[in-house]
Amino acid sequence: MDTTVKYLAESYNIPLIVAIRYIVNTLFIIAVFAPHQAKTMLKTQRTGLVLVRAACLTSMSLLVGLALKVMPVAEMIAISFLSPLLVALLARPLLGETIGFLGWLATLTGFMGVMFIAQPSNGLDPSGVVLMLLAVIVNTFYQLLSRLLAPTETTVALLFYTTLMGTVVFGLTLPWAWYGIKPTTLQILLFISTGITGGIGHYLFTAAYRYAPATVIAPITYIQLLWAGLFGWLVFGDLPSVWSLLGMGLVILSGLMMMLKARKPAIR
Repeated sequence: MDTTVKYLAESYNIPLIVAIRYIVNTLFIIAVFAPHQAKTMLKTQRTGLVLVRAACLTSMSLLVGLALKVMPVAEMIAISFLSPLLVALLARPLLGETIGFLGWLATLTGFMGVMFIAQPSNGLDPSGVVLMLLAVIVNTFYQLLSRLLAPTETTVALLFYTTLMGTVVFGLTLPWAWYGIKPTTLQILLFISTGITGGIGHYLFTAAYRYAPATVIAPITYIQLLWAGLFGWLVFGDLPSVWSLLGMGLVILSGLMMMLKARKPAIR
């Protein structure tokens, strides 16, 4: 999805891309879940926190989209992995989770890897770095809220209200964002794909929090770096520097260490 957004951002503005993503996403969810789980999709127990979580992802979508206009996909995602460090730091006081020695070692290793990637010698656009740091803060609260709400809210409801908020917020911008060249058939398909891939990914991400704590799930997303590097090279010809590759290796190593630490919790 990130690769597609960056590709479309070369011809269209970010609010338009994000608006279409959320509109397609919402329609996709309604088509899949409404026929059999309509009541489940609408029912929430902690509506306020559900909406705050939705607002976090909506604002993060805009920040990441703007950053992608000026940054390679792999480097953008690498900086976003500062979030697992913040999740690990806040999960204990806010969620009562423990991380342990190996967990701390894994998190700090990932942090070192991100520092290698974000160093000034790699030539990253400063505005893109600032946008991603803001996105990291928002993403941290999104991940913590995902874990906090998992015991009381259904995955379908969390997914629906998140996409609904994005549809409303960015849909209101369409009168001003709807401009640009006429899209080709390929571009139309790519616009649609952002909503579908985003919806499926968000569903799996939200469901995962039912089976493992935030300190375990967050670093596992480091695997995304492999795909970001591959797609960045295939689509845009972006080749990471030696320092970036070293940093990505450390980030992946930290994710593997956290997976070794993981223990399957008791599930009723």
